[in-house]
Amino acid sequence: MSLPLEGKVAVVTGGASGVGLGIAQELVDQGAHVVITDLQQDRLDEAVAKIGPNSSGIVADVTRLADMEAAYQEVITHHGHLDAVVANAGIGAHAPLGAITEEQFDRTFNVNAKGVLFTVQPAIALLPPGGTVVVIGSTASIQPPAGMGLYGGSKAAVRAFIRSWIQDIKGTGIRMNVLSPGAVDTESLRSALGMAQGAEAVAAAVRTMGEGNPTGRIADPREIGRAVAFLSSDASSFITGVELFADGGMAQV
Repeated sequence: MSLPLEGKVAVVTGGASGVGLGIAQELVDQGAHVVITDLQQDRLDEAVAKIGPNSSGIVADVTRLADMEAAYQEVITHHGHLDAVVANAGIGAHAPLGAITEEQFDRTFNVNAKGVLFTVQPAIALLPPGGTVVVIGSTASIQPPAGMGLYGGSKAAVRAFIRSWIQDIKGTGIRMNVLSPGAVDTESLRSALGMAQGAEAVAAAVRTMGEGNPTGRIADPREIGRAVAFLSSDASSFITGVELFADGGMAQV
């Protein structure tokens, strides 16, 4: 029995840790060869060791078009084709209105919006009919908490990108969707909670974060990976242009 993504080559940006690493691990488990990108070679090497032999890493900055063009050329050179792109790289800079700095704005939109454009645009000419693009959004695109206007605005921007881009690529057979997680149990989340509340309070804080969710918990990175795998497989062959919330129902209540 063949795996859903068997024979496919996928690129996952920001794949060395957190949600991106979980996505990469799941895509490999479902049969794909995954190329992850990130900013530091040592982090890529560690991630590839965790993911396994059907993975590789390329240092690339999503805010630099030349970096992404070179990364895709390397993928084509080594693998001969590209089937799936996951625009996962993103950052969060949080501040309330009145305290937002120019540097925070530029960095957030450079990575979260321009970085998505520079990840997707050079891939279009390389993707075949049936190729897929999944952009990792956030529930903050529709429910940004206080102080998260920059982050929420950048994620709302990529939702608008996809609504327009599916019209721009009509006839290519390529599908594009947004996958928007809620809170995900990652090392970076636990580290941030530890710095804010102390290491001994982390487990309780994670439980508390999940209490308001209809599922009663927050997500595991591999669950986000399974949703990405679905949107990257033929099982979703007539789904394009949607924003799928992988948040345990939080954005619906």
